Amino acid sequence: MHLHFFVKPFETIMRRIISTALIIFLLNFFAVAQSINTAKLDSFFSVLASRNLAIGSLTISKNNEVKYQRAIGYSSLEGEKKIPANVDTKYRIGSVSKMFTAVMIFQLIEERKINPDQKLTTYFPDLPNADRITIANLLNHRSGLHNYTEGTNYPEWMDEPKTNDEMLRIIKEKGADFDPDTRAEYSNSNYLLLGYIIEKITGQPYEKVLKDRITSKIRLSETAYMHPIDVEKNESYSYKFSDGGWKKEKETITGLHGGAGSIISTPTDLVKFIEALFTEKLINKSSLEKMNGMVDGYGMGMFPFDYGTKPGYGHNGRIEEFYTAVRYFPGEKLAFAYCTNGIEYPRTDILNGILKIIFDDDFSIPFINVTRPQSEDLDKYLGKYYTDQLPIEVTCVKDNAKLLLETKGKVFEVEPIARNYFMHAPTGTFFEFSPEKGELQIKETDNIYYLKRK
Repeated sequence: MHLHFFVKPFETIMRRIISTALIIFLLNFFAVAQSINTAKLDSFFSVLASRNLAIGSLTISKNNEVKYQRAIGYSSLEGEKKIPANVDTKYRIGSVSKMFTAVMIFQLIEERKINPDQKLTTYFPDLPNADRITIANLLNHRSGLHNYTEGTNYPEWMDEPKTNDEMLRIIKEKGADFDPDTRAEYSNSNYLLLGYIIEKITGQPYEKVLKDRITSKIRLSETAYMHPIDVEKNESYSYKFSDGGWKKEKETITGLHGGAGSIISTPTDLVKFIEALFTEKLINKSSLEKMNGMVDGYGMGMFPFDYGTKPGYGHNGRIEEFYTAVRYFPGEKLAFAYCTNGIEYPRTDILNGILKIIFDDDFSIPFINVTRPQSEDLDKYLGKYYTDQLPIEVTCVKDNAKLLLETKGKVFEVEPIARNYFMHAPTGTFFEFSPEKGELQIKETDNIYYLKRK
């Protein structure tokens, strides 16, 4: 009796111990299986660096812990003194600043200092449709206000000081492109105005509000309102690849873009920021749901960036030749940020490569184990391609085992870099074929043109 009474609980305890050990083993196994292939990331970025195809920095984090950091290229290429980039190098992040602005607006909404249904007349009654445009319309790009960087000769005055009143005058003069809340269309004017509204409500400059409400709160030590670039403070210039080398870009005047694009940061700080946002350290759950609630592909300060069946959110940014991408995947608690101050290799390919390596999908690193095709291998690419996007036609022919492209009377040879993928290095132009569909993509840094074979 006593022995039987003792054995049964003992067997139960042992089963629980074995079950617990099995669960721990399986969790550890899947954790290892889902670990990030940092060696492959290193190989990918080493190829980009060695061939001078990109300069910039990447940070990847999972479960609020940094898993990977890598910087390639230089923060400055001026004169004889080249300054190598490092993981703490700061970049202008352009429109990723809009996420910060949206967070501060939602903080003010939570504090009942502003209402999302409030009309623009409260702040700027002279602007087109001010009596019908709401704060919510500005947040999700449904105001209809014209984008002040388009059709205004913006490249000519981007380095000239402008007062808030001067910027408001530009927006007013360009008028409205459509009636409020009838559709969504990206416009920097929306977030420039939101930045001005933040200053009006708080009585403080945007720079001070940013520090008080976000950067100091979650300890983003490398994030700030931009000033003239100072490479001695580990800030980077931006460069455009031209004529076989990097050429320094004209610098945007400090503060011109306000809440639409005037922040500098690092990939590591941006990862911290988006993790804090999605773990409700900056705004509450209800506000977050409004930010990532998509209507016509637009959220209130972010965009959808799903990867297959995995929901993802974030924002892109471009100012001068700075490009920034920030992503967060809530289901995996995974974030990454990529900042660059110069790209020749298409940004979309860099981001897709990062994602495929992170999620352990099939990805061939360009230039690695690429064999030159035989003459007959090129037949599937030959023909004439056209697009309605541009008044151009591209003719693909071959000369023995060389693939030649002809457009606008010019003929040039392209070199293979991956399966169905070719590059013309002198111009930084990339050509990706889909032979079975008769399609050709022409890629230039941040632009993609889709052509079809006749």
